[in-house]
Amino acid sequence: MKELTKAEDQIMQILWELNEGFVNDIVDRMPEPKPAYNTVSTIVRILEKKGFVDHKAYGKTHQYYPLISKQEYTRSYMKNFMGSYFGNSFKEMVSFFAKEDNMSVGEIEDLMNEVKKEIENEKP
Repeated sequence: MKELTKAEDQIMQILWELNEGFVNDIVDRMPEPKPAYNTVSTIVRILEKKGFVDHKAYGKTHQYYPLISKQEYTRSYMKNFMGSYFGNSFKEMVSFFAKEDNMSVGEIEDLMNEVKKEIENEKP
């Protein structure tokens, strides 16, 4: 799966929140200074070509909706991120962030407990 640019990601975040929307809906949710309608429309069409969104046509108006869930994209992005920066080692990644964020022993234990629960929930 291709990575999103910063502008594409911003629009996808809004579409994931809306579930579906017109370009005007997307522009309305964007922070100031709001981009031009045509700019957002162009990015949405790029996202459509990349396979991230599709649309329902209502005459000349299009209502867009995500084809890829936020969870699917996050999983793919994090897998690539972990591979590129941490040699596909979850342990290395957690260790890095624990050191960088000065996590306490209690916070690390909480994280480990959450990971254990997730692993147990995924077992058949």
